[in-house]
Amino acid sequence: MPEKATIARARKDKAEGKSPSTQAGEFVHEEIEHIREGKHGARSTKQAIAIGLSKARRAGVKLGAPPASAKKTTRKSAASASRAAASHKRPSPKRARAATRALKRESTRAASSAALSRQATSAAKRRSPSARSAAARKAARTRRK
Repeated sequence: MPEKATIARARKDKAEGKSPSTQAGEFVHEEIEHIREGKHGARSTKQAIAIGLSKARRAGVKLGAPPASAKKTTRKSAASASRAAASHKRPSPKRARAATRALKRESTRAASSAALSRQATSAAKRRSPSARSAAARKAARTRRK
């Protein structure tokens, strides 16, 4: 369950006309903070990001579908999370407890600055130079003055 402050920040981003990925970033950031605080761990930085995106979808952020290259289970999970946004039903206590216990067994290294840096670098390498350049130009354009 995302914190009220996170939902408020995401709503503020939406009101300001920011992209869904920016709104979802608030949930990913919350997840990274949870791991750093020791609330739970994650197998990898990618998993931490995936948990944050799932929370965002469940909170009603209109994120696009995962790419066609993603696993079938990933696409199914994302669709399920988007549908869950309409119902606002909490998982059963037994299921919630099971998920938390599984994550508690994992390491907190996934949220270290080195791990996040590695993830960002590898993600950037998969993009074309023109795509990276366009992202940088957009960042410069939307930066607060």
